[in-house]
Amino acid sequence: MEETRSESNGVRFTAADEEKRQGVRRMKAIATGFLAVATVVYALATWAGASGWGSWTGYVAAAAEAGMVGALADWFAVTALFRRPFGLPIPHTAIIPTKKDAFGKSLGDFVGENFLSARVVRTRLASLGIARRLGEWLATPGSAERVTTEAAAALRGVLAVLRDEDVQAVVSEAVTRRAAATQVAEPIGRMLGKVVADGGHRGVVDLVAVRVHDWLAEHHGDVVDRVALKSPGWTPKFVDHQVGERVYKELMRFVTAIRDDPAHPARGAIDNFLADFAVELQTDEATKARVERAKAELLARDEVQDLIASSWAAIRSLVLNAADDENSELRIRLRDALRSFGRRLARDKRLQSKTDGWLQDAAQYVVETYRAEITSLISDTVAGWDADEASRKIEANVGRDLQFIRINGTVVGALAGLLIHTLATALGG
Repeated sequence: MEETRSESNGVRFTAADEEKRQGVRRMKAIATGFLAVATVVYALATWAGASGWGSWTGYVAAAAEAGMVGALADWFAVTALFRRPFGLPIPHTAIIPTKKDAFGKSLGDFVGENFLSARVVRTRLASLGIARRLGEWLATPGSAERVTTEAAAALRGVLAVLRDEDVQAVVSEAVTRRAAATQVAEPIGRMLGKVVADGGHRGVVDLVAVRVHDWLAEHHGDVVDRVALKSPGWTPKFVDHQVGERVYKELMRFVTAIRDDPAHPARGAIDNFLADFAVELQTDEATKARVERAKAELLARDEVQDLIASSWAAIRSLVLNAADDENSELRIRLRDALRSFGRRLARDKRLQSKTDGWLQDAAQYVVETYRAEITSLISDTVAGWDADEASRKIEANVGRDLQFIRINGTVVGALAGLLIHTLATALGG
């Protein structure tokens, strides 16, 4: 069966609806058959009574006549719900097509008052024990793994939707703003003071001394030439060369002594300098200001901004790899955390109470804040339906049961007519 009507009017008459309508037609035929039987019985009983068949024909005729009236009255009532009987403009007929919008608004108000009230929602949620059930489910083997898998899929979806350039811009702006607003001089001073006090800088001094010594050893000629180049022009070149050699040897001796002697005075001078500088970073306003200016200049450099922005690509790659790998530390920790939380939630009454309270508060906020939008969705949707199509769809879904009203009207009418005739005959006789 093909669907009728388009989505434009909000009503879809589906193949299932068409099948139901066929059932309505069968019930209509049966209900009409009851009326036809009552009519035939009435005609025959009336003829039999006129032909002198006996007083019993009056009882049959009265029952059949009342059954006819009941059947016709209920046919009118059922038909008037969906259309105008015989197309006549009788008042208060075709109720569903003409009152569709009012029904939609009433339905929306009914749902809002009886299903979306804070009291109803809180009571229902409290009776469900959602927190305990959630805890028991999370503690069940396989549940935490399932949640982790779904969370990983959701995370991949979010990362796929996000545009890298947008995220990079946000990250860059946030990091820059945060760094610019944070005073770094005092924290650096405290860290430097701690490092110097613990001797943590000595490894760096050792490394620098070794590297300087190695560089001087590799660039002997360059150093001598550089010194000779800076000598006065009136001195002989061999004297310049000798001066360069002398300077080079003194530099090598000095650097070698620093490298090999942990107690060298230069090392102590470096220790004192770093310790004093750490104090200045924490106490001297001029030093603090210079550090902040240097920080601002550093943050403003394109290379730094590019580095900050590019950090998103590395983070994104790490997160995606962790999400795809079932044995990644991220997924393992998430599974363990969910399982542990589920066991605690299943046993801890206090935690259950808190969790249920949070859920109830959240649900109450939603229904109180968005009740009007939810109910207007109902009324607006109904208002957007085509009246005739809505009536046809409703009749297809409930019309079969309504036809039983006609059948019952025929039967009950006949019984009532028989009872009334019997009483009237008894009282009159």
